[in-house]
This record gives sequence, C-alpha cells and structure tokens, in this order.
Amino acid sequence: MPEQEPKVAEDAGGCGDAGAGKGAGARAGNGVREDLRDSVAGIRGIRADAATAAPAAADHRESVFRAPYAALTWGIVLSVGLVAFESMGVATVLPEIAGRLGGLGAYGWGLSALMLANLIGTVAASRAADRRGPARPLALGLAVFAVGCALAGSAPDWPLFLTGRFLQGLGVGAVMALAYTAIALAYPQRLRARMFALVSGGWTVPSLIGPTIAALISDQVSWRGVFVLLLPLVVLAAGLALPPLRRLGGPERVPAPEGGPWWSTPVAHSVLLAAGTGVLLAGLELRQPVLLAVLVLAGGAAAVGALRSVTPVGTLSARRGVPTGVVLRFLLCGAYFGSEAFLPLGLVELRGLSATEAGLGLSAGAITWVLGAAWQGRADSRWSGRSRAVPIGVGFVVLLVGIVVMALGVLVDATPSLTAVAGWAIGGAGMGVAFNAATTDTMEQATADRQGEASGSMQLAQTLAVAVLSGLGGAAVALSDAHGSSHGSSVSAALTATFTLTAVLAAAGSLLARRVRVGAG
Repeated sequence: MPEQEPKVAEDAGGCGDAGAGKGAGARAGNGVREDLRDSVAGIRGIRADAATAAPAAADHRESVFRAPYAALTWGIVLSVGLVAFESMGVATVLPEIAGRLGGLGAYGWGLSALMLANLIGTVAASRAADRRGPARPLALGLAVFAVGCALAGSAPDWPLFLTGRFLQGLGVGAVMALAYTAIALAYPQRLRARMFALVSGGWTVPSLIGPTIAALISDQVSWRGVFVLLLPLVVLAAGLALPPLRRLGGPERVPAPEGGPWWSTPVAHSVLLAAGTGVLLAGLELRQPVLLAVLVLAGGAAAVGALRSVTPVGTLSARRGVPTGVVLRFLLCGAYFGSEAFLPLGLVELRGLSATEAGLGLSAGAITWVLGAAWQGRADSRWSGRSRAVPIGVGFVVLLVGIVVMALGVLVDATPSLTAVAGWAIGGAGMGVAFNAATTDTMEQATADRQGEASGSMQLAQTLAVAVLSGLGGAAVALSDAHGSSHGSSVSAALTATFTLTAVLAAAGSLLARRVRVGAG
C-alpha cells in the first residue's frame, strides 16, 4: 500500500552498509513493486472503462416501455388520453346534449365549466404532490374525474350536467399537472424528454380522433355513453399508474406550510383565479361596451392578482429559469391554440370548404406536433444539463412561419386554400419541438420539492392561454359582425386581428427563449 512505502524505504536505508547484494535486492524489490503497481493501475483502468461502458450499454437498452417503467408509462399516457378525450371530444356532441337537457341558452358554460375547474384542480393537485408525493393526489384526481363522468352521463338536466363537467375539470387539471410531476420524479433525466413527447401525443391524438369517436358513440349508443363508457378505462389507468407512484413515496424535503388564514392559501387563490377568468370571459361575450369594459377589467384584475400567488415568484416579470418556462408555455399555447381555434371558421366561412375539409388543417397540425415532439425527445440528450434555448427559439420561429402561411391561406383569395393546411402542418411541427424542449428544460431546473409547483404552473398557463385567446378571438368575431358591412368582411377582419395577435405571441416567445435557463446567455 502507498502509505507503507516510506517505512520500507527507511528499513532499506538502515541496512545500506550490509552490502551491495542487499542493496541490489532492495532495488529489485522496488522494481517488482512498481511493476505490480502498474499492473494494478491497469486493471483499475480496465474496470473503470467497463464501469463507464456499462451505463452506456444500459442506456441503449433502457426504454420507457420496459421494466421498471412500463406500467407507469402506460398509466400516464392512458390517463392523459382520457382527460384529453373528455376535454376535446365532447365538443362534438355538446350541441345535442344542450338541446336535450335544455341548456342551449347557457351553451358556452358546457366548455367553460370544465376549463375553469381545470385551474383549481391544477393548483390543488400540484401543491399536494409537493407535500405528499404524486400518488395520492393522482388517485383523488382520477376518482373525481370518474365521478364527474358518471354524473354528466346520468344528468337529467343542464345544471346537473354542468356540475359533472365541473368535477371533470377538477380531474383534468389534476391529471395533467401530475403527469409532468410524476415523470420528473420517477424517470431518469435521460428518459424524461421521451416521456414528455409521449404525453404530448397522449393529448394531441385523442384531440384528433376524439370528435369522431364521440360522434360514433352518440349515434350508435347514446350521448351518455361518451361519459359512462370511459369509467372502466379510468380504473385501468389508476391500476397501472398508482402502484409505481406509491413506491416512490413522498418528497425527501417537504415545503413549509403556508402561514395565514385559509383565504390566503394557493387553493383559495386558484378559486379567485377561476372566478376572475370566468368574469372576464363573460364580459367578452357582451355587446354593451361599458358593461363589457367593467367586467373585463374587474375579472382581469382579480385573475392577475391571484395568478401572482399561484405561480413561481417572478413569473409575471419572466425571471430566468422556471418562471420564464411558465411564460413560454402561455405564449406557446396562446399562439398555437388561439390560431387553431379559428382556422376551421376561416376555411369554412371565407374559403368555402366543408367542415370535413377544414378539419384537415387541425389534423395536419396535430400529426406534425406529435412528430416534432418525438424528434425533439430523441435528440434531447445533446441539450441535457444546459439551456435548450436553441430548439425552443427555433420551434417558436417555425410556429410563427406556420401562422403566417396559414393566415395567407385563409385570408388571401389568391392563394390556394390548401396553403392554410400546409401552413398549419408547419406550425404544428414548431409547436411540438418548442413545447417539448421548454417543458423538459423547465422541469429539469425545478427542485425536487417544487416539481408539482412547476408542473402545475405550466398547466395553469396553458389553460389560461386557451381561455383568454379563445375569448378574445370570439369577441373580435362578435364585434366585427356587429359593425361589419358584410358577414364575410367582418369574419375576415376578426381573423386578421386574431392571427396578428397570435403571431406576435410567437415572435415574443422566440425572443424570450434565451431566458429559459438560469445563468444562460
């Protein structure tokens, strides 16, 4: 051993007068020891190389669809797919439901009830995950979602149906927030980008095929089957996802409880956020300018005040790191979904396409979103541990190009109408790349005890973006229709304003992308 060599040298030195033979023997012994030392070092080097190569080989074989991740992977993807189906697919059969249950006068609340409850479920579940781990809040979220499905599917009147939709919304918010939290806690860093890509697919694919499936169920069975037939799948999703999450346990360091009265808690602020957003959306539907302004300002002020309390510190000022990641999610979803919501309207009203043909645009965007996210997930290893500002910024730019090309295809008669479909395919690819890269980078920077907060805040930003941009676009259409000289010109003016706004959001995101990571240039 190295620490014994000085003593050996001293002993040899003490015997130096004993004769040249002993000195030569000592030198020979030292040479043997050096040879042995070199051999041991070589062996250690070989072992080190083998140890380095073993994880690389393991990484090559590792997959989110293999043990020990397979059950959790399928559970998360199925959970996300179910809530996506209820969020998007039900829109197809909602007119029939409203007609049968006497809810045509309050039709919009069939969608708004789910969306506003989504805000509350997102905050409540994400904060609970930071304190207890994701298993219990996910179990509760799926249970509430199932109760909402059962209640909506058996409702005898519109108010009870809206109650079921509200409960569904609580579950949707919980599932979507906890999906990202579970991925960040249960998967190694090298697999997270792939899982985030799968979650994107788990949302976009049901959004693509959900309306058709819901219509078939309604025609062949009953509209009630759209809700009730999902219940066994909810049980299956829980059975797959919950056991692996329970084995994770709770967080190692639990955040300190918030002080103060109950009305100062994040959940109470999320209720205020939902109420303020609801008032804002209701105001946007009004035709009286004074009352519209009062409700929009009051609702907006309440929502912004509450938003400051339920998002990471520095979100409203786009502080570097996680706060900027939350803002990027808002800009992405505002630009993408704000454009997508009015693409079918433009193709049908301005370009004379059928509803089926207009749906091609939505399908093209959904497919390329999945492809873009999958590509980014496979290529993400080159960015791990450092800023993903480049793929995020490029994704925003591609989305911006897609919005411009799509708008030309909708608004300019001289361009073929399929230009809009091609444009939205471009936009979908940019969305997939930027969405996946921004989510991965944001969750990578969140500490273990703040994964739920980061995930929930991004989901919150997404829901708000969809709500606000859809409301603004709808208000633009209503305002233009009230003051336009003809229906076509009013729709064209409203869509021009809407697409201009969404393009500005995409451009802002491309500039903000460099702030996604703390310490990045």
